[in-house]
Amino acid sequence: MSDKIAGVETAAKRVLTRAVELDASRRFDESVVCYQEGIHLLMEVLKGTSDQTKKNAVRKRIEEYMGRAEQIKVHVQEAKEAGKSHEQIQIDEYSTGHGYESLFGRYLDGFLTEVHIEDPYIRSTHQVYNLLRFCEMLVKSESPVTKVRLYTGRDESEDSRKQQHNRLDQITRSLQKHNVQLVVEYNDALHDREIRFNNGWILKIGRGLDIFKATESKFTIGFCDFDLRPCHKTTIDIFHSNYLHKTDTV
Repeated sequence: MSDKIAGVETAAKRVLTRAVELDASRRFDESVVCYQEGIHLLMEVLKGTSDQTKKNAVRKRIEEYMGRAEQIKVHVQEAKEAGKSHEQIQIDEYSTGHGYESLFGRYLDGFLTEVHIEDPYIRSTHQVYNLLRFCEMLVKSESPVTKVRLYTGRDESEDSRKQQHNRLDQITRSLQKHNVQLVVEYNDALHDREIRFNNGWILKIGRGLDIFKATESKFTIGFCDFDLRPCHKTTIDIFHSNYLHKTDTV
């Protein structure tokens, strides 16, 4: 390889490193520009390289970066389209088929890395179990989630607060084994209930995660599978952050 081609490859590495950094920082439009520039430089390296093994390695890198750039462009376009309207889901009393995967699965894409849950009532045993099941859904998904932030209120009595803290701490330690960090912040002034995904989606849920009715017993259909569990009546408003930005400027 000539010194000129070696220099071009060094420049490509520098530009593509910057592209990855911008990608990780969710500055997607800028990252696409850098990906495209880096790919162009790698094409020059490919043309100036005679070694077949080297050519194959460069081709593989080009394909990987082109694939990622295309993913980002599709994601950005979908986000723009999502910003044009909002959706509302009405869950009827005693209706079924509303497990967490059914409600949230479509928002768990390859761009989701962090989830914020604002719910003042993650206190009692069943409410903490709801959070655990939600976290299990995230762990099972293909989304590269690394952090969950929970904003909730403290339980009323001192003993109940200790139990609440202990249960949430157990979930925190369990999630660490799956490379997910749970950050819990207590705020007794909370009222709203919403879930924010950092890929732009926002779900305002009237009852928060606590949308399911209690089953007759632990051996009743629906106790384990939330898709089969009867629900309380509630409303879910689904927005994209681009929609909120748009309405703020109107």
